[in-house]
Amino acid sequence: MIVLGIESSCDETAVAVLEGNKVRASTVASQDEVHARFGGVVPELASRKHLEMIIPLVRSALNKADLSMSDVDGVAVTNAPGLIGALLVGLSAAKGIAYALDVPIVGVNHLEGHLNAVHLETDDVPYPHVGLVVSGGHTSLYHVRAFGDYELMGSTRDDAAGEAYDKVAKLMDLGYPGGPIIDRLAGMGDETAFSFTKPKFDGETLDFSFSGIKTAVMLEVRKIQKENRFNDDFKRDMAASFQRTVVHILCDRLFEAAAKINAKAVVVSGGVAANKGLRKELEKRAKTAGIPCYIPAIKLCTDNASMIAYVGARRLANGERSDMTLNAVANQEIGV
Repeated sequence: MIVLGIESSCDETAVAVLEGNKVRASTVASQDEVHARFGGVVPELASRKHLEMIIPLVRSALNKADLSMSDVDGVAVTNAPGLIGALLVGLSAAKGIAYALDVPIVGVNHLEGHLNAVHLETDDVPYPHVGLVVSGGHTSLYHVRAFGDYELMGSTRDDAAGEAYDKVAKLMDLGYPGGPIIDRLAGMGDETAFSFTKPKFDGETLDFSFSGIKTAVMLEVRKIQKENRFNDDFKRDMAASFQRTVVHILCDRLFEAAAKINAKAVVVSGGVAANKGLRKELEKRAKTAGIPCYIPAIKLCTDNASMIAYVGARRLANGERSDMTLNAVANQEIGV
């Protein structure tokens, strides 16, 4: 089965062609240059850029796969969660293609896509495992019993981890997107230069919180600016200290969740999973815990259509179909 996957939930337009479990083509158009001067994604601008790029990317993906539109057997499209305007662009294109070709269409939750991206590279990820989706919009833990069988174990109560990275980068005038910049600077700084209090919650919970750390960075930046010490050395040390704290919070929760359900593995995905500091700490923690840790290649961690096509292909194979009333949903968790 040839499945065309379309992803447009935020600021990257992506199209992929999947045949069986093999990615025949994957194309992604980033909007970093569009949003950089604002220090974050502007929804209206994102939607307009998706409109500009979606059809050329579909054509490009099919050309790279050496296929024509008539070869497509089904269409998988992200319909939730995300920016409504951005989602509607991809959804409208997918509906038009499915209708014109008279092939089935299936809506895919972006979070489920991330949870299953690892299967495009690894066939034998054991169940049950704990999945951590960590990105600019989400920081959530799932008990994954099987494909399609998820239970939400914990999520962020305020900022997502990736959002905190972008906001801290903006506070320090580092540019956008903040994650890769802070990750690079962290490798050159002293991670013990600043200490941050980890969030505490009442009762037993596996939830996350990053707004307090972001506020602590803001106060420290203001203090350093008044003292005229806001220089490159400060930025490197702050980046390293901030990243160390965030990485430890993520790993603490992940392996706590794994122990709670006696998981056979942990899987980490989403844009922040591309972070070198996080990958290094995950490898160390996994060895200590004695369980394998699976992290997809960076191109499968950031938003892509391959993961959407994969989930869609499995659902189509199971006989699942969406109809033309399929709509975009801004907030839609899975496993609840």
